[in-house]
Amino acid sequence: MQLLWFLLFLVPSVTPLSLNGSSSPIWGTFRPNLYFGLRPRIPQSLMTGLIWFGTQDYQSFTKARHACEQGDELDGYSWTQFDAREGGIQVLKDSKNNVKVTTELLMVDAGEHGGSWAARIKGEPINKGKPSHTSFIFYVGLEGMGGLDLETDENKNGIEGPIALTGSTPEFDEFNIRIEDGPNNTAFSSGPFSDVYAKRIGKTHYSGFRVPAGNIWQAKRFIIDDLVQNAGNAVRGVKEADSVPHPSFTLQLSDETLSGNNLLAFQKSFDGEFQFDIFYESRSARTNLSAATLDEGIAAFSTSFTRRFREIFPVPDSPKRDALEAFSQAITSNLLGGIGYFYGTSLVDPSFSYEWDDDSSPADDDHKGRDSKGSKLTEPKALLTATPSRSFFPRGFYWDEGFHLLHIGEWDNDLSLEILKDWIDLIDDDGWVAREQILGEEARSKARQQFQTQVPSFANPPTLTMAVTAFIKRLRRHAGPTDMDLGLDFGTGGLQLPLSSSQLSKCNRYVEDRGLAMSFLQSIYEPLKRHYKWFRRTQRGQLKQYGRKARSRTEAFRWRGRSEKHVLTSGMDDYPRAPPHIGELHLDLLSWMAFFSRTMKEIAEFVGEEEDKLYYANIEKASIDNLDDLHWSEGSQMYCDVGVDDDDESYHVCHKGYLSLFPFLLSLLPPDSPHLGSILDLLHDPKHLWSPYGLRSLSASHPDFGTGENYWKGPIWIQMNYLALQALHETYAMHEGPYQEKARLIYSELRRNVIDNEYQRTGYVWEQYDANTGEGRREVTFHRMDLFGDMSENGPRNPYTVITDLKILSHFEKY
Repeated sequence: MQLLWFLLFLVPSVTPLSLNGSSSPIWGTFRPNLYFGLRPRIPQSLMTGLIWFGTQDYQSFTKARHACEQGDELDGYSWTQFDAREGGIQVLKDSKNNVKVTTELLMVDAGEHGGSWAARIKGEPINKGKPSHTSFIFYVGLEGMGGLDLETDENKNGIEGPIALTGSTPEFDEFNIRIEDGPNNTAFSSGPFSDVYAKRIGKTHYSGFRVPAGNIWQAKRFIIDDLVQNAGNAVRGVKEADSVPHPSFTLQLSDETLSGNNLLAFQKSFDGEFQFDIFYESRSARTNLSAATLDEGIAAFSTSFTRRFREIFPVPDSPKRDALEAFSQAITSNLLGGIGYFYGTSLVDPSFSYEWDDDSSPADDDHKGRDSKGSKLTEPKALLTATPSRSFFPRGFYWDEGFHLLHIGEWDNDLSLEILKDWIDLIDDDGWVAREQILGEEARSKARQQFQTQVPSFANPPTLTMAVTAFIKRLRRHAGPTDMDLGLDFGTGGLQLPLSSSQLSKCNRYVEDRGLAMSFLQSIYEPLKRHYKWFRRTQRGQLKQYGRKARSRTEAFRWRGRSEKHVLTSGMDDYPRAPPHIGELHLDLLSWMAFFSRTMKEIAEFVGEEEDKLYYANIEKASIDNLDDLHWSEGSQMYCDVGVDDDDESYHVCHKGYLSLFPFLLSLLPPDSPHLGSILDLLHDPKHLWSPYGLRSLSASHPDFGTGENYWKGPIWIQMNYLALQALHETYAMHEGPYQEKARLIYSELRRNVIDNEYQRTGYVWEQYDANTGEGRREVTFHRMDLFGDMSENGPRNPYTVITDLKILSHFEKY
C-alpha cells in the first residue's frame, strides 16, 4: 500500500519523556478515562476530547457522554485493535441514543515536534428502523504556555465547510488542526420551526472559552453550560405553548469566541450515518494529511496489526480460531488503549497509622485508626501507567501494574520499560512508592475521598519485580539457548552485539541492544535497592518474641496498614486473616520478599554487582528456609499465616485458599520439595480450590466461603490463576521432580477450565468469577487467555503472560 509508511510511527525521543534511545510515542489516547481523548506525554500542553448526546429528545442531553461512566449504560466500548505507536480502532455502542460510534486513530511519523495524527469519528444507527439524531462536540484545550486561534472566519449562524485552527506551545512549536466533514452527512431539518432555524441547520457550531489554569480537564462543564444558556435563548422567542423546537435546532453552541481562548469546542449534529475527520499536523510534518490518509492508513494498520498479533500471540487452530483471535486482539488492545499519562500532586499523610502498625503497643480491638495530623499535597509528578479500569480506576495501581506489564512487555518491550521506569522514578528517597497513584485533580475526582490519601508506611505486593524478571527472560530468549545456559554475562559479551539503528525494531531496542539493556538495568538498580530496603525496614515482623524458632533471625514480615476486617495493602482485601496483632506474620509478604530478593539477585548479576548478588542470594535462601520454619503447618499440611494468642504464643492461622499457595505461585519451592504434593492436592481438590472455571480464592469448605463482601472469599481471580499456570508450566511441569507428571496434568486441566469459562462460555472477561457458577462478577474486564502452549515443542512459542489482571472496565461484544 502507498501509505504503509504511516505505520512506521517513530516519534523521536524527547527527554525526559522517554527512555534514552527509544523511539517513543509522545501523542496518544493517554486520557483513558474518556471514551475518546488525546493528549501528549507533556505535563502542560494540549488535551482533546469528544462529547456526544442524542437529540431525539431533551432528556438525552442530560446524559451527554464524555468520561467513561457505568451510568451511561453503553452496550459496550472496546478497542478492537490498538497499538500505542500506530493507532487504533474503537467501537462504542450506545443503544439509548441508537448510534454505534467508531473512532479510528492513525499516528503519523512526521519527524520532530511530537509527530502528527489523524482521527475519524463515524457512526451509524444501531436500529435502522428508528431515528438516530445525534450531536458530537470535539474540543481542544491548552494548559500552560502557548496559544490557540480559530483561523476559519466566524459566523453567528455557524460555520459551513472545514474548520482550521492554529496554535503553538513551547514543546511543539507551531501546529495546525483541521476538522472536515465526510461526504454524506445530513442534519435533521424537518418538522415545526425548521424554517425558523434554517440558517443554523447543518452548520458546525463553536464556542471559545478562557478556562482557569488547571481546569481544562473540566471542559465538559464549560461546554454544557454554554449549550444550556444558548438553548434557553433559542427558545425564548417561541410563542406556541403547545410545541417546542426539535432539540437538534436548539441544543447548539453559541458561535462566539473570546480573545485569549484556551478551550475551543466544535459541534456537529447528524441525522443517521455520519463521518468527520480531525487532523493534527506538527510544524515538521512531511506531508499534508487528508481523508485518503485515513482511508488507506487505517486499512494498512489493521492488516499490519493482525499480522503482528499472529506472530507474537499465535492462537492455536480450532473451529473457533477466528473468533478467539478477535477476542484476544480486543483484550490486548483494551489494555494498551487504557494506558494513561497523569501529572499532578498527590495527597500523603505520613502521620497516619493503625495501633497495630507499631511494634510497641497492643492493638485496640475497637480502634479503627489513629487520628492523623492531616494530609499534604506533594510536589507534582508524572506517570505513564496502564489503568486498571477506565471508569472506576483511571489511575495507577501498584498491585495491578506488574500484571499489566507482563502482557504489554510481550507486545511492546520498550513501552513496558517506559511505564516501569516511570513507576521506579516515583520511589522516594526513603524507598517508598504509593500503592495508588492519584495524581492531580482530575484523577482525584474519580477516587472516593477515603482512598485519596496515601500513607508512607503502607506497602503493596511488589509486582513491579515481575516486570523486571519478564524483561530479563526476554533478554535471555533473544540471546539464544547457549547464552541462556551461561546466564547472560554482560561483561563478557553474553548478548549479541549491538545492531545498527536501522536494524533495531521500534518495540524491542532494549532487547536487541545490550548496551541499552545494561543502561536500563543500571538506571533502575539503585532505586529498587532503596525500595527493597524500605520493605525490609518498614514491613519487618517479629522473630525473637513469642517463642519462634527459625533458621534465619531476620526474614519475617507483616503488612502494615491493616484494619480489623481488611488487609488492603496485601492486595487480597477481605481474605481471612488472624485478629490484628503486632506480632502476626504474613505468609504472602514473606513470599513476595523472597521473590523480590531473587529479582534483585538477577539484576545484580546482570550489572556485575557480585557482592550484591551473593547478598541477595543469601537472603533469598534464608527467606525460603523461613517459609518452612515459620509458615508450614505439619498438622494442616499447608502454608499458613502466623498469629499470636492470648498467652502470647505463636500459632498457625490456616485458611485454605490463595494465601496457602503463595510459595508455589511464585515458584519459590524446588520441584522436589516434600510439600509440593500437598499443595497440588489442595489446589486440585474440588472440595477446596478446584472448580470447572478456575481456582477459587477460598476453599468451598471454609465457613467464610461466599460471606460478607465476598471479594476474596471464594471468587475466582484470573491473575492468581495466571500465577498458578505459570508456576506449573515453567517450573513444576518443566523440571524433573516427583510431581512433574501430576503438575503437567493439572496444568492442562486448569488451562482448559479457565479458557473455556473466560471465552467460550461467556464471551466476556470479568474482574472475578463466581466460585460456584463461573459467571462474571464485579467489573467487566479484559484478560489475556490463550497464549500458553502445549507442553510439546510444537505449542505456541510464548508461554509467558497468558492471563494478566488487566481489569480494563470496558464492555466487549460477544462473538
